[in-house]
Amino acid sequence: MHCPFCRRVDTRVVDSRTAEDGSAIRRRRQCPECGRRFSTVETASLTVVKRSGAKEPFSRDKVIAGVRKACQGRPVSDDDLALLAQQVEESVRATGAAQVDADEIGRAILGPLRRLDEVAFLRFASVYSSFTSLEDFENAIDTLRADRATAPEEAADAGAGPGRTTDQSATLGEAEPAEEASAH
Repeated sequence: MHCPFCRRVDTRVVDSRTAEDGSAIRRRRQCPECGRRFSTVETASLTVVKRSGAKEPFSRDKVIAGVRKACQGRPVSDDDLALLAQQVEESVRATGAAQVDADEIGRAILGPLRRLDEVAFLRFASVYSSFTSLEDFENAIDTLRADRATAPEEAADAGAGPGRTTDQSATLGEAEPAEEASAH
């Protein structure tokens, strides 16, 4: 890291702390040449590759703006949207890829949005998945209803705790793919 004051190439880290929501590191540095101190913030970059091939940095604000349209008139707060955007970013970063397709971000939005508000989920999925017929909506609604019917059973299984069997865990794990399938 270059010293911003004297341009010396080698600086020393004096202190490191996590910043923001843990997605960045704030470092306090000191230049051994001039003795001045300065701060840097380090983040792992995440690039989104759009359908056109253009690349841009991931933005939670863009996730929120896209989902906000689907949530118009719904009982969804700005805090709910901020949490959803954080969940999406964490999900995408968990893949370990430095570049992700915009399509992957859309898929990452579907799960948290579905848990937040089913109507907003259907609105978003209809645009994201390019619903072309009434049958597309009916299929998505049928999937939501089927999942809702199994929700009390899943809650009971989840409450079973350490005694849960492998077969029950596999059944619970199948909820995610069905979620994505309903949006396609």
